[in-house]
Amino acid sequence: MRHRQISPESALGLVSTYSFPAIVGTADMMLKSAEVLLVGYEKIGAGHCTAIVRGNIADVRLAVEEGARMAEQIGQLHTKLVIARPMRNLEAIFPIGSRLVEIAHHQKGYSKLSNRSIGLIETRGFPAMVGAADAMLKSANVQLASYETIGAGLCTAIIRGSVANVAVAMEAGMAAAERIGELNSVMIIPRLLEDLEHTLPVAAYWLDEQEKEQPLPVLASKQRTQQRRKLVALPELEKVPLTFETREKVQQKAELESNLEDKE
Repeated sequence: MRHRQISPESALGLVSTYSFPAIVGTADMMLKSAEVLLVGYEKIGAGHCTAIVRGNIADVRLAVEEGARMAEQIGQLHTKLVIARPMRNLEAIFPIGSRLVEIAHHQKGYSKLSNRSIGLIETRGFPAMVGAADAMLKSANVQLASYETIGAGLCTAIIRGSVANVAVAMEAGMAAAERIGELNSVMIIPRLLEDLEHTLPVAAYWLDEQEKEQPLPVLASKQRTQQRRKLVALPELEKVPLTFETREKVQQKAELESNLEDKE
């Protein structure tokens, strides 16, 4: 991990896209192209997402240009902005300075998941996203880390795993999403930088699952399942002897009744 000294008077860069997978890929490109710090994301509905970075003015300009170029190549770029010296009032209101204080107090180290790939599938409609997530989990050894909703019916399932497993899972998820509803966008990032680990909800769940396996939820309480039902004795039924008549007796009885009716 690169150690960066970010000044409180550092420049501010913003890139906005039309989907969540696109903004994650854009943020990844911005981090890998220049010495900038990812402050976070803003989701304002209708599918609009913005990645916010801080750094020296030259690095921020380079990161914004590279991120915007990538978003434009996949047809997802909305707007971009570079502010040389944001005013302190701007930092106090918008979430663009809190990460600087956090990094000043906590030194970041090596990420345990730096070799884990990430895959994102965005659908229009919640059922399509759930179906895609189910198909991905059943097709390869991946873990569902989280999901995001950004308005306009757009939902994103986020998975983690090795590069090969994520690639296989993404193929199955895309097919399921197109079969159930509408597939909007996809993104695969082979290796995440630590800034993305801290800003995306993609690490905590996977680490918890690796440290210990979570037991399945018990639908019924143990006390109830361990208690045996008491047997209740039913009253004895009255025994009634059964009589059987042969076919000849039945015919004779019918003839006798018929003769009696004729005489009357």
